[in-house]
Amino acid sequence: MSYVHLPHHHGNEGENELELIKQQLASVEKYQLAADVFKQLGDTTRIRIFWLLCHCEECVINISAMLEMSSPAVSHHLRPLRASGLIVSRRIGKEVHYKAADTEQSRLLHLAVEKIMEIHCPEHCHRSPCEDDCQETSHSPSQSRPTTSSPASTTSIGMGIGTETSESLEQEQRHIIHEVHSYLTQHMDQRITIESLAKQYLMNPTTLKQSFKEVYGTSIAAHIKQHRMEYAGKLLRESSCSIAEIAKSVGYENQSKFTAAFKGYFHLLPSEYRKLHSLS
Repeated sequence: MSYVHLPHHHGNEGENELELIKQQLASVEKYQLAADVFKQLGDTTRIRIFWLLCHCEECVINISAMLEMSSPAVSHHLRPLRASGLIVSRRIGKEVHYKAADTEQSRLLHLAVEKIMEIHCPEHCHRSPCEDDCQETSHSPSQSRPTTSSPASTTSIGMGIGTETSESLEQEQRHIIHEVHSYLTQHMDQRITIESLAKQYLMNPTTLKQSFKEVYGTSIAAHIKQHRMEYAGKLLRESSCSIAEIAKSVGYENQSKFTAAFKGYFHLLPSEYRKLHSLS
């Protein structure tokens, strides 16, 4: 085995170590590949698109709307990102949807961008729909209220982030979850999907659901159903609104579904509940 002899020997490296370093430096094509990948992120707009697609899968029109750019301009940046393997695409009907590639290379670049920008965004995943009420486990009023807990380590990304930075990212994520909760409780008459919340708060659907459960102790659907039922009970006790009107005010267009959900929660029909509290 030949050894490297440098013009200046400082005694800091062994000959075997220097030989290994020289061998790695000789792999010029590998460095060119790295340079080509990093070159794709040498443009501010391209970084923004890549970061967005690490969150969710989107079509050109939606990306254009979110970045306030023209579709041709967005397509101009998508082509080299796709050619470099950082993003992938699939056709759905007449539209082409783009997302970050599920590769170690994309994940590491994603984390590097976040580390440099000192922001936090969840791991890449696909969209998933909001749970329907029929998939929930009924919660009776006698059950204890969920308590706030600290986000699990799975909601924070490692890669050498310091304790102080990690804590600040957790606090920021908790703040977002509290905003989501406030928004949902203020719009209980609407059926809001996980997908729309993910877009609104720039958090991918799976992490949004996981983080919400870590903070409030239950799923989004189950937690908001509990709020709906409690508010419906309050309206039945304190207002003269019809049961149909109360059902709509808590997001049920179908009165029979509301009645079934209410009975599952309070173990009384809405009419029985109102009558019971009118006598007390």
